[in-house]
Amino acid sequence: MYIAMNRFKIIIGNEKKFESIWVKRDSYLKDVPGFITFHLVKGKTNKNFTLYASHSTWKTENDFINWTKSKSFRIAHKGAGKYKDIYIGHPNFEGFKVII
Repeated sequence: MYIAMNRFKIIIGNEKKFESIWVKRDSYLKDVPGFITFHLVKGKTNKNFTLYASHSTWKTENDFINWTKSKSFRIAHKGAGKYKDIYIGHPNFEGFKVII
């Protein structure tokens, strides 16, 4: 298995807006080959931001890479830049191959 995560730093006071964006959007993942699960998780809040991570699980790393090159990926991410005022910086991607 493969886990793909993006970490987001959300400016304090924008948490509900960020969560609403994710709840309302269609990720187009349900029919993607190799996709297993998706979660949006909320971390700690410090004096500058609240940490979130998108967490998706895939059968293989290649399944994830194929999705990032697909039409579904482009559709799911179109317009993402229109909310840049709620983020501190760009998302930080982390990918992991599952060992156990």
